[in-house]
Amino acid sequence: MPERLVEMLLDLWTPFMILWITLPPCVHTAPANQSPVLMSGSPLELNRLSEEQRILNRSKRGWVWNQMFVLEEFSGPEPILVGRLHTDLDPGSKKIKYILSGDGAGTIFQINDITGDIHAIKRLDREEKAEYTLTAQAVDWETNKPLEPPSEFIIKVQDINDNAPEFLNGPYHATVPEMSILGTSVTNVTATDADDPVYGNSAKLVYSILEGQPYFSIEPETAIIKTALPNMDREAKEEYLVVIQAKDMGGHSGGLSGTTTLTVTLTDVNDNPPKFAQSLYHFSVPEDVVLGTAIGRVKANDQDIGENAQSSYDIIDGDGTALFEITSDAQAQDGIIRLRKPLDFETKKSYTLKVEAANVHTDPRFSSRGPFKDTATVKIVVEDADEPPVFSSPTYLLEVHENAALNSVIGQVTARDPDITSSPIRFSIDRHTDLERQFNINADDGKITLATPLDRELSVWHNITIIATEIRNHSQISRVPVAIKVLDVNDNAPEFASEYEAFLCENGKPGQVIQTVSAMDKDDPQNGHYFLYSLLPEMVNNPNFTIKKNEDNSLSILAKHNGFNRQKQEVYLLPIVISDSGSPPLSSTSTLTIRVCGCSSDGVVQSCNAEAYVLPIGLSTGALIAILACIILLLVIVVLFVTLRRHKNEPLIIKDDEDVRENIIRYDDEGGGEEDTEAFDIATLQNPDGINGFLPRKDIKPDLQFMPRQGLAPVPNGVDVDEFINVRLHEADNDPTAPPYDSIQIYGYEGRGSVAGSLSSLESTTSDSDQNFDYLSDWGPRFKRLGELYSVGESDKET
Repeated sequence: MPERLVEMLLDLWTPFMILWITLPPCVHTAPANQSPVLMSGSPLELNRLSEEQRILNRSKRGWVWNQMFVLEEFSGPEPILVGRLHTDLDPGSKKIKYILSGDGAGTIFQINDITGDIHAIKRLDREEKAEYTLTAQAVDWETNKPLEPPSEFIIKVQDINDNAPEFLNGPYHATVPEMSILGTSVTNVTATDADDPVYGNSAKLVYSILEGQPYFSIEPETAIIKTALPNMDREAKEEYLVVIQAKDMGGHSGGLSGTTTLTVTLTDVNDNPPKFAQSLYHFSVPEDVVLGTAIGRVKANDQDIGENAQSSYDIIDGDGTALFEITSDAQAQDGIIRLRKPLDFETKKSYTLKVEAANVHTDPRFSSRGPFKDTATVKIVVEDADEPPVFSSPTYLLEVHENAALNSVIGQVTARDPDITSSPIRFSIDRHTDLERQFNINADDGKITLATPLDRELSVWHNITIIATEIRNHSQISRVPVAIKVLDVNDNAPEFASEYEAFLCENGKPGQVIQTVSAMDKDDPQNGHYFLYSLLPEMVNNPNFTIKKNEDNSLSILAKHNGFNRQKQEVYLLPIVISDSGSPPLSSTSTLTIRVCGCSSDGVVQSCNAEAYVLPIGLSTGALIAILACIILLLVIVVLFVTLRRHKNEPLIIKDDEDVRENIIRYDDEGGGEEDTEAFDIATLQNPDGINGFLPRKDIKPDLQFMPRQGLAPVPNGVDVDEFINVRLHEADNDPTAPPYDSIQIYGYEGRGSVAGSLSSLESTTSDSDQNFDYLSDWGPRFKRLGELYSVGESDKET
């Protein structure tokens, strides 16, 4: 017998042996060819027992009889016997019938209604349904009346090892840092088995590794995967494939198994230092390169990835540390050498730098592997270039007095060619910065001279740009700003700061300040302004006014007496001499106008005109202004009215009432068609007003004299209307006196040789063909009248 079958039979009979030991004597083993029989101490029994046994059985009701077992996946040739039902009311006379109902009754389970045997007629699967609840009852065979209450019992499906373990979440992926120590946990996996975990070892799983050794190991019970080798290097191998097996039956032979895969990726750690690809780099750069330009790149390779491979670059030594700098490119992971200060081939032709690359992120666990940095040497050769001139100073500041003589030298700028060839320099002024051409420069020596007079009071500063150009190479140009400050000289006399007008009250007091005035000077002396005030020599003994200088460089005018009367003298003129403190001093005379006014008792000016006394008492100034405004408004209205009356709109062209453009001429005669020129005078197409002359224009004067056209006399036959119209059109296009507005000319000529022919019925008068119109009468009542008209016409023609 195969080993697998023996294990299945052992699993099948084990619960029956346990049942025989633990149950009361009412459960017996069946013969070898029978299934166990389930009996109850109530009327359901297998055999009639003695009275004592029945008393004993009824007194012990603690055992459980209502369970049966059947093996899953049984597929024999005949239905499998699950159990037998029997009642002690059955005398064996076959008058009792057993009835089965509940889960699967009749479809899965079938009962012999005479013997009570229950058979499973279908293959069962515990993973689909583990137990069935049924109800059994004994009834009378003839009457179907219940002989006892129904009894409920359960049929449990016994498990066999028919399901292999499965990894529901596989395949798996896990990561572990490189260089990890032995036994570092990587991950854990889980397999499931659909078999019964309680009954037997069908669901007891044991894990093992089929592939992936000796790098990884797994715990048989917990399925935790760990590293089996220390210091695994990602740079040597980054990814590992591990095949994991789960086997049931505790891993014994005959158990079912399932597998899955686990992909383990080693993550990077910073365990490798950067390393330059070469120890010496060579670069060349022109001396005129722009500051900040990249001269070259150096790169230190790092076997690590990500941030562990990031390196910073520095210049740690060399003779060009002040002229060059190096920056790190995070994307390319290299160092960019840039120019920091200008180069000069004539001064130094080469430089040597020592560059260092160091990891940005270091791991102290691997510090014993050495410094995580590397160095390289960079040699930079400076190439000669044709450089523009260089001024001796980046800016120039010159000063000149505003009274400097023309063509006098203000200052000088100098420049040189820094190249070895040392080309001569020519100087010039950028005239965009000297639009008024106030300065000139000597093209050879750079001396700046004055071209026009200066005035500090108009402009204190002049900013010009000087251009230096190499004579041998005119493309080499340099510019420098020159600021010219105009220094002040005392060339402006002081004067009143504004136009002053003083008011003196008639009731003023002697010594009263009438006005305080101040002076101004356009010049700007270094020590500030100081003015001297005085009256003219002939006004020193002025009987009416006197002056007094104040500490703030101003002047006060005072009245000497009271009793001023504006009726006697309304205005006083007081000349004042103002002198400055310049060298030489300059002076000017300004006249102060003093008006005598009528004031109130508290000194408020009320009126300063003598005419104020003769104004009517009852008429105020506002009323006079209103009356004057009304008069002006009336005058404006009258002028506008007269202007509108005189304005007339005259026509632009003198014309009669018979102008063909504004009149309709009717012709009642019907011609003989397009070719008939006898019945219609072609001359009527001409402008009736233009036959005898032309219309004079009133708005323009023609440049050419228009010659009047003679009217065409009627021509009997052979007149070409097309040619006539073209001639008139040409004359109208070349007529300088033609109206400036558009006009419409209508011509009825259709041309010669029309393929379609004319649609006009007028041609019928010249046609020799006979046409019968009797068919119009056949068209119905609507065309009857038309047929009569044409019939009459035919009759008349025949007559």
